[in-house]
Amino acid sequence: MQGEVDATDPRLEPYRHVGDAAWLQSRGLFVAEGRLVVERLIASARYSIHSIIVTPAAHAALASSLDAVATEVLVCSPARLEQVTGFDFHRGCLALAHRPAVQDDGAWLARGELVLVLDGIGNPDNVGGLFRTAAALGADGVLVTGTTADPLYRKSIRTSMAAVLQLPWLRAPSAADATSRLRVHDYQIAALTPHADAMRLERFARLRLRPIALVLGSEGHGLANESLDAADHRVRIAQASGVDSLNVTVAAGIALHALRTDPTEP
Repeated sequence: MQGEVDATDPRLEPYRHVGDAAWLQSRGLFVAEGRLVVERLIASARYSIHSIIVTPAAHAALASSLDAVATEVLVCSPARLEQVTGFDFHRGCLALAHRPAVQDDGAWLARGELVLVLDGIGNPDNVGGLFRTAAALGADGVLVTGTTADPLYRKSIRTSMAAVLQLPWLRAPSAADATSRLRVHDYQIAALTPHADAMRLERFARLRLRPIALVLGSEGHGLANESLDAADHRVRIAQASGVDSLNVTVAAGIALHALRTDPTEP
């Protein structure tokens, strides 16, 4: 195993900024943390990796994956990793990767049958949870509007269990731009809302429409009127009386499961 890097090694400098999202974004970088996430970053081969820093234990655990990457791997003690980053990172493993110079062109939209649109979801944990749910339940990709938190923020990636790094996605500047992209490919746009006048999810699923874009908004304010008005359908999940709404990730899971399940099967 290679020796531990010295605390003054200039290659550690970017890791002193892993808690500064603005610094990272200005330099076209993002952070992947944890052994599982870093392994999936390597396996996806969708993002160019700047470098990886690991503790000796993580280096041993990830040896086969690290041997497969043509990038710099730095080894340091847990204490030094915490000293450099300012955080006690779980599992002793971080990677810095390059944000794509050119955004995903969205060609996958033409082949998709069911996609999520995240509009105004500012909590990175919810963004990560939605990507994880989308990947688990077979969504074909995700559109993220300009008012939604950055999917490549480290908390989003961590919460998604690296689904952000594996599932096709693109950012649309606004809800209107997302709608325009979807219209080109004849998507039926369904806004998920708790409004009483919306169609029940079970009934909507029985329509068996394809392709579908399921639009989700923030838990606090829900979807803006602009997004509701642009939708072809307003869909709601039936809930017990006295409950105003579901967590957005839970709601997405229920809706995706219903839309992926053939309602004609016994």
